[in-house]
Amino acid sequence: MGPPRGGVGVGVGGGSGIGVAMVFLIVSASSLLIRLPLVARARLPNPTSSSYTSRSRSRALLLLPASSPLRAYCPASRRPSPATCSAAYASSSMATDDNPLLADFDFPPFDRVEPTHVRPAVRTLLARLEGKLADLEKGVQPTWGKLVEPLERIVDSLEVVWGTVDHLKAVKDSSDLRAAVEDVQPDKVKFQLRLGQSKPIYQAFNAIRNSSDWETLSEARKRIVEAQIKEAVLSGVALEDEQREKFNQIEQELEKLTQKFSENVLDATKKFEKLITDKNEIDGLPATALGLAAQTAASKGHENASAENGPWIITLDAPSYIAVMQHARNRALREEVYRAYLTRASSGDLDNTNIISQILKLRLEKAKLLGYKNYAEVSMAQKMATVDRVEELLEKLRAASWDHAVKDMEDLKAFAKESASPEANDLAHWDLSFWSERLRESKYDINEEDLRPYFALPKVMDGLFSLANRLFGVSVEPADGLAPVWNSDVKFYCVKDSSNSPVAYFYFDPYSRPSEKRGGAWMNVVFSRSRVLARNGSPVRLPVAHMVCNQTPPVGDKPSLMTFREVETVFHEFGHALQHMLTKQDEGFVSGIRGVEWDAVELPSQFMENWCYHKNTLLSIAKHYETGELLPEEIYAKLVAAKNFRAGTFSLRQIRFASVDMELHTTYDPNGSLSIYDVDRRVAERTQVLAPLPEDKFLCSFSHIFAGGYAAGYYSYKWAEVLSADAFSAFEDVGLDNEKAIEETGRRFRETVLALGGGKSPLEVFVSFRGREPSPEALLRHNGLLPVAAL
Repeated sequence: MGPPRGGVGVGVGGGSGIGVAMVFLIVSASSLLIRLPLVARARLPNPTSSSYTSRSRSRALLLLPASSPLRAYCPASRRPSPATCSAAYASSSMATDDNPLLADFDFPPFDRVEPTHVRPAVRTLLARLEGKLADLEKGVQPTWGKLVEPLERIVDSLEVVWGTVDHLKAVKDSSDLRAAVEDVQPDKVKFQLRLGQSKPIYQAFNAIRNSSDWETLSEARKRIVEAQIKEAVLSGVALEDEQREKFNQIEQELEKLTQKFSENVLDATKKFEKLITDKNEIDGLPATALGLAAQTAASKGHENASAENGPWIITLDAPSYIAVMQHARNRALREEVYRAYLTRASSGDLDNTNIISQILKLRLEKAKLLGYKNYAEVSMAQKMATVDRVEELLEKLRAASWDHAVKDMEDLKAFAKESASPEANDLAHWDLSFWSERLRESKYDINEEDLRPYFALPKVMDGLFSLANRLFGVSVEPADGLAPVWNSDVKFYCVKDSSNSPVAYFYFDPYSRPSEKRGGAWMNVVFSRSRVLARNGSPVRLPVAHMVCNQTPPVGDKPSLMTFREVETVFHEFGHALQHMLTKQDEGFVSGIRGVEWDAVELPSQFMENWCYHKNTLLSIAKHYETGELLPEEIYAKLVAAKNFRAGTFSLRQIRFASVDMELHTTYDPNGSLSIYDVDRRVAERTQVLAPLPEDKFLCSFSHIFAGGYAAGYYSYKWAEVLSADAFSAFEDVGLDNEKAIEETGRRFRETVLALGGGKSPLEVFVSFRGREPSPEALLRHNGLLPVAAL
């Protein structure tokens, strides 16, 4: 499952039943668009007022561009009656004072936005921005103040409103909200294309690039100019007439298809519910999972459901699905749930197969219109890597992982046989996670479920914030009530520097809500740091982020008791948030994650995960929620020892996903005789020890590349993992117990990786921190995949 379109984060990957709790990362292009405050609102006269006449209406309409969607409300050619126009005005909420999306706010009014606000807000805003863009084009000059700054305001004006709506669709989905978004999405895409294909703006950026003042610009400003030129080309600015029209049609259709793909995955996930009344059927499920299943049943009308007596409802939402796959002794139940998960959105009205085919055809056609051989080349145009370097990295990691994965499978079969398992000689995909957990428990004497009481969410967050203070010199304080939230479970925080001054804010939405919230975990931008958009006499606008997870919610009177993997996920998302919040770039287009090449954006997030295995850090967060007992040191040692359990298998899994993504976007012909499933099976032959099932349709729920913005970019997980592992090795080099050296290294990490944003190339940023270019050795060593002789 992926994050919502526009997020950076992690999600449980669909796939072949091995390592179902493995997390994967996502970023999408829209998350990297800077968001700045709304421009001043221009208004049409109120048609209900006594001063409103047909002449007033005509004059007002003349102020609008011909393409403005607001002309549809009272089209001059039809000359409707005043009553008709008044009704249109009222229904469109053109009197926008009461529309929270168009209010002047410090923080988005998440608590007040309803689906009925979406259509009028977006259409009204687009009309304003049409005028702003027309004005910019008329008076455009190749200077920062006359080009970049007004463009920044236009871009963000849309992103603030659309970002709020898109976020609510991810965390508070409904049929009414879907319908509203579907109605206005074409208008939004049309404006974005109009903006991206603006020749006056494109020519002005080129004029800056070619001017005698070019060398006087800061590195950040040079990167902004070059990025804008490249983005314009990739938006079709050089296309004319029929080619441009075709390109725009493709973009509109891709937007619809990717949106539909995502909705189908969510609906297919929600659709599966298995009611269980016989506790024997769910023998082996831990108390936490039983409590969650009973809580789900209660929410579905089984008022007296209890963890002890049921009934219980099993779903495909991550906490439920993973618990069944890892712990249910009922093999038939595991098979049923596994097959349901693997075939999500692959049949009936929710079938994504044809949608995938259309997406791939359109992407290839788009690439060729832009002059590229395939869509992967389009994707790589804005990344660090090239297709050849990606393939080289994936093959190097595959070769290093294969023998380890084969050994993983042999160990699993041997253990199942020793345990007198009836399926020992015929292990299937739905057996792998179950027997992996049993082997891990036996080999390391560790049970993740037994660890939950030591990882209560409030204590984990306290420890995480303490680590941020130690490494980066910032403090995180609760600020609930300062900003509106979309659910009562959402927390709001303020980040302060060493002088106790606020530097950023963030929301945290921790729990799974399968009826309305997408799966996975992600961080996204609410506002970016920006000099141009400073308010109330401040020198900059402070950044604001939101972190979203889907972890186990509180059950009864117990707090949220987390698995260790959920702890890692929270650390991961906070790493993304730190890069957004601790940026020191004041140029909005390159602050935080904005302007960072896509395949480097996971560096801070994966870097933070390493601290979950650091003794002092882990022991600071691991206290029993009832007794206050510290996690015993021997259990910590077992956790560390188990860190690389089945590392070869998990590595191959990611390589499979990255490889099929690359092949579908390079050599695959969507108009040919081979199906997408043929490609996946061919890739699986060299990346999966146990062949996938014939009915494996995981591609139909692979939102990362078909809805999450990671097309021809899934390799970035491994690419950035090389960077993050090498970055963490800098702390290992100075000694993880050397507090002074750790603090100094942490401050250097903050001043480079976290502070520089997109103002420098990722390679330059990495070298500034590490003193050399990255090496994959640290990643292979951390994963236990490096031959001893190479150490």
